[in-house]
Amino acid sequence: MAVVKKISVQNIRSHDKFSTSLSPTVTVITGGNGSGKTSLIEALYLALQGTSFKGSDHDILRYESPWWRIDIEFNSFLKRSITFDPALTNGRKKIMIDDKVMYRMPTKHKHPVVLFEPDDLRLLHGSPTRRRQFIDRFISQLDPFFLSSLHKYERALKQRNNLLKKSYLTSDELFAWDVALSEYGAYIIEKRIAFTEQINSQLNDMYNSIAKSTDNVSVHYSHTYIGDIKQKLLNDLHTHVEKDKIIGFTSTGPHRHDVIFKFNNLPALDVASRGEVRTIVLAIKFIEVEIIEQITNIKPIILLDDVFSELDDSRQKRLLSIKNQVVISSTKLPTNIKTAVKTIKL
Repeated sequence: MAVVKKISVQNIRSHDKFSTSLSPTVTVITGGNGSGKTSLIEALYLALQGTSFKGSDHDILRYESPWWRIDIEFNSFLKRSITFDPALTNGRKKIMIDDKVMYRMPTKHKHPVVLFEPDDLRLLHGSPTRRRQFIDRFISQLDPFFLSSLHKYERALKQRNNLLKKSYLTSDELFAWDVALSEYGAYIIEKRIAFTEQINSQLNDMYNSIAKSTDNVSVHYSHTYIGDIKQKLLNDLHTHVEKDKIIGFTSTGPHRHDVIFKFNNLPALDVASRGEVRTIVLAIKFIEVEIIEQITNIKPIILLDDVFSELDDSRQKRLLSIKNQVVISSTKLPTNIKTAVKTIKL
């Protein structure tokens, strides 16, 4: 099992320079608010996935610092470094893996990660955008074409929305963007439905094994399609074009879809308690780990950013029973963490 043995950061958010070793099992990073706990989780995620889960490359740069750098070393002695220099015209972010320089992390070098952050605990009560981001981030780790399709869809959507704001607009001007949106959108919807169904096939059993209950829990994609999804999207765009002209943006497509959770056949948002919602989210995280390992044959590294203390003792113990490398950030050392596990105090 590949694990990260060491991480070093320079000029990352509040850190000017920091280096530490990590446990192959559980590492806990403790410290007060603003001490830089999340920044280390973010740096580790960035080194493994090539992008941050919190902001742009420039956002990470420590105030008034000229550049930033992240280095990690695996237990196999393989090393990688990522540097960012905003003063450069080209190649601002440079990635070095196995002595090879690149400017974007290839899929083959991305190490699987399951991230659990505070917003995830509000997944069911959050906006549809939050739930779309959850499923999209998950799929992107497993399907390199999905992220590319998502970016192309977003660019085409922006162009179409800009056109819709014009005072005079012909259907011909929109047609090329309608075709692009239906093509990329069909792929996005197809993958979202497939992965939502895969999660759903395991969710009920996983939830009840954690909660020790007999409740019925399920998750579904908000839209069902029969037949040619691309053609259906194209037809929808054409049908809604007059409405879109009036409101000035595209009102139909996967950017408006949702992921729906049900608890005992009722909307989970309405009937599930706070504890039940957290158990649903925890079950999803376990399923993420299983699916990622099944598809990639690599154990994902689990990053828990300031959420461990939000779980009760039984859920903490269940999370620690997993046989992966786990890195936890917390304001204080959780009671269920054994003293033999690596602790880093900031």
